[in-house]
Amino acid sequence: MTPTARSLGDHLREWRQRRRMSQLDLALEAEISQRHLSFIESGRSTPSRDMLLHLAERLDVPLRDRNPLLLAAGFAPVFAERALDDPALEPARRAIDMVLKGHEPFPAIAVDRHWTLIAANAAIAPLLSAVADQSLLTPPVNVLRLSLHPHGLAPHIKNLSEWRAHLIGRLRQQFSASGDPMLDKLLKELLSYPAPKTAGEVHTDYAGIAVPLQLSTKAGLLSLISTTTVFGTPVEITLSELAVGSFFPADEETAAILRSLALN
Repeated sequence: MTPTARSLGDHLREWRQRRRMSQLDLALEAEISQRHLSFIESGRSTPSRDMLLHLAERLDVPLRDRNPLLLAAGFAPVFAERALDDPALEPARRAIDMVLKGHEPFPAIAVDRHWTLIAANAAIAPLLSAVADQSLLTPPVNVLRLSLHPHGLAPHIKNLSEWRAHLIGRLRQQFSASGDPMLDKLLKELLSYPAPKTAGEVHTDYAGIAVPLQLSTKAGLLSLISTTTVFGTPVEITLSELAVGSFFPADEETAAILRSLALN
């Protein structure tokens, strides 16, 4: 172990504290004694690989961060990380393409853990035509930056204050759960953008079940609600970090506009 290497106990303690769990909380959740957990965190007891993975599961540690836990305990990494174009991930790529294509004429995108655009269906392109700074559309495209940048979609979002609060809230939660420094950097960047004006904003009540995106386009005002789909039981890092965002029309006018855009 190098002088800068972190012990297994340090890793476990950090994740336990990040989840706001006491030793007793985690011990009960993992169905082990608090004494046993205390010994593991202090280095007085060395857990088996299965026990370590069990604790990581109870702590909801992302797959990417379970490998460092294993390495700190002297075990080999378990979870592979492949590029999305790796032949082994072809079935997953096909599934993503099917979901995106099947959602047309309504917009849908696939993003990674840093909100980098991985794929999009044909319904997305017409919504981006008003983006003033084309560099925001140069890969790698960050969809949060694209949405909230003053030269991106922000000037065309009629409920920008509401939508901004929603996106930043999600990003805060994601950073709090993962501790990913890239997300912290992105959060600080988004917060540095000029605060949106609230005068004249469009607000629609969806009984508290969703925050709509009110996007002004040349074809008219689109009112969209979104859902997020993830792979159910991934055992590979890349797949565990992919998410598909699907946008649905919140009213018949939006549905009609999206269908007409698909015909042009």
